[in-house]
Amino acid sequence: MVLLPLTAGYILDLIFGDPRNLPHPVVLFGNGIAWIERKWNKGKYRRFKGCVVAILFPLLAGSVAWIIGWVAGKWNIWFYDLIAAVFVFYGLANRSLIQEGGEVIRTLENRGLEAGRKRLSWIVGRDTSELSSKEIYTAVLETMAENLSDGVVAPLFYYAIGGFPAMMAYKMVNTLDSMIGYRDERYREFGCCAARLDDVLNYIPARLTALFMAIVAWRPGIFGFIRRYGRQHASPNSGYPESAMAGILNCRFGGTHVYHGLLVEKPYIGDNGREVGYEDFRKAARVNQEVTLLTVVLVLGADIMVYSLFG
Repeated sequence: MVLLPLTAGYILDLIFGDPRNLPHPVVLFGNGIAWIERKWNKGKYRRFKGCVVAILFPLLAGSVAWIIGWVAGKWNIWFYDLIAAVFVFYGLANRSLIQEGGEVIRTLENRGLEAGRKRLSWIVGRDTSELSSKEIYTAVLETMAENLSDGVVAPLFYYAIGGFPAMMAYKMVNTLDSMIGYRDERYREFGCCAARLDDVLNYIPARLTALFMAIVAWRPGIFGFIRRYGRQHASPNSGYPESAMAGILNCRFGGTHVYHGLLVEKPYIGDNGREVGYEDFRKAARVNQEVTLLTVVLVLGADIMVYSLFG
């Protein structure tokens, strides 16, 4: 009940990525979050209402997924495997992450700086209107590293713990954070619980992601580099995969960014402020693919070990 769905879901994501023309649970999550935010993010008790949403929405997502799996399993085990594989496919985002990053790079190279800035704004939360070509490349590489944790390792981590219902509950938390987990005037109160819960759930996966990145793309000093720079980030988690990627590429991340009108000074990760380019993107994409495969293999191996011990 783990091996076949995980393998099939991984292969589907490897081939297709996120299907833009098909219904997607995360789109449904986003629509629900946007609706409740419009209704509740006003008046008194915004923090309390935001905490209720941060707790109930993931529980609802996980419960619905569990019910679907239970009904499918009662009907037919092969049907359960099919449903679970589809959920794993929807829960992973590695191919789409690489595709989106590649689209930004191609737009920048083929259509110019302004088009590249606009295309980047589709995948990052920062203000992209004043970014240089180098900053666009750097933003893509930072996003690929951070979302390797959020979009691959963390979902697989929770799949290993609680199957696809736990994976869907995590995806809801991560979607909440990406939509309302900001510190600006609009979301500071309503989104604070969602942001903190996302930090808690990503604590272990972010560090595993950095470890896996260092393993698949090892170079002398990489672990020391991650230890040095992993905490150099406003987020308690994002600095670890970003420091791993900066160490692998021997480049520098961080600096001044604008998020929702707020100026954010991010400490530099790394000390080599060199120009980054397409070869760096290709290497980052290869690292993402190898980390995804490694994580899938480890989850499969852990499941086989547990089954052999406990039957």
